[in-house]
Amino acid sequence: MDRVAIIGASMTTFGDRDAWVRELLAEAGDAALRDAGVEGDDLDHLYVSNMASGEFEGQTGVPNALAHDLGALGAYTQRVDQTSASGGAGIYAAWQSVASGASEMTLLVGGEKMTHKTTGEATDVIASLTHPVEYKHGVTLPSFAGLTARKYLDEYDAPRESLGKVAVKNHRNGVDNPHAQFRKEVDLETVLDSPIVADPLRLYDFCPITDGSAALLFCPESVAEEYADDYVVVSGIGGATDTHVVHEREDPTTMQGVVESSEIAYEMADRGPEDVDFAELHDMFTILEFLQSEDLGFFEKGEGWKAVEEGVTERDGDLPINTSGGLKSKGHPLGASGVAQAYELYVQLLGDAGDRQVEGDVGLACNVGGFGNCVTTTILEQP
Repeated sequence: MDRVAIIGASMTTFGDRDAWVRELLAEAGDAALRDAGVEGDDLDHLYVSNMASGEFEGQTGVPNALAHDLGALGAYTQRVDQTSASGGAGIYAAWQSVASGASEMTLLVGGEKMTHKTTGEATDVIASLTHPVEYKHGVTLPSFAGLTARKYLDEYDAPRESLGKVAVKNHRNGVDNPHAQFRKEVDLETVLDSPIVADPLRLYDFCPITDGSAALLFCPESVAEEYADDYVVVSGIGGATDTHVVHEREDPTTMQGVVESSEIAYEMADRGPEDVDFAELHDMFTILEFLQSEDLGFFEKGEGWKAVEEGVTERDGDLPINTSGGLKSKGHPLGASGVAQAYELYVQLLGDAGDRQVEGDVGLACNVGGFGNCVTTTILEQP
């Protein structure tokens, strides 16, 4: 099987955008096509990663509309919804379409429009992904995050400050990302003194509500060489689910979907955690960076917080995590986040990350839906 390559990528500015989801998708999609020198009518497949355009703005049929906007009439279109892991699921679908031989040129665009809703309205849309029994009792994802953070801190004797240092690190990285929603450093005191949301987590432990879009263009590696001198390959990808009801898990501080999806991706890539040079993790809450870094095998269980304290995950550390600023600083437009993670890996691998550039040949992205309900792990490499 020919390896699948990514020959074009783009990302809009994330934040409070004066544009609807269709416009955001078209902005990113057009930029990715131009990045690769490909026309819309060259596309065989067009995928849109989006969680809730209907709920947020009453807009459905977005893949068909995007095909029109990009001049991709005739292409097969499909919307991919896997809650906040829609972007990663879209990567899986786009990779599969090319790897199977069904498509020679596939465009994936992920996007969401959220900021026109109040925080309460947006939170309610997102909370609808929880189990109906949990939802009925008012349980939200921040609730799960607070409870899990408390258990983690107590069980592994981790200081509260270690979570705050994740926020400080990712905000510092976001300063050098021109697409990030928050390009401003914060100090540890500000993080620890911010309002409590779900004890022990405070305001700065949470990502913002965001508008934005990102896109990736996939094709067989043999075709990539016709369009680009520089490209990256998808060397490994895996997806998995965990229990829908969080309290049914044997250990809430372990996300089995992360463990299993990464094992699949590592095996496909013939790689291990020790081979990864940098990673983009789904830090919707600061505690998730600890949990994922351990479940991906980067650190032993209960040791992720020590890696942060020791500077291992800093941009100049042994394993830079979230050089983009992560969801915490970059923003979290649900359907776009997983695609934007891969965009960051793409520009890092090609040496186009500017002031946030790090060294490395292998990057990993982990995109999480809900509180670990569904996960996609992707490994990208230089060819």
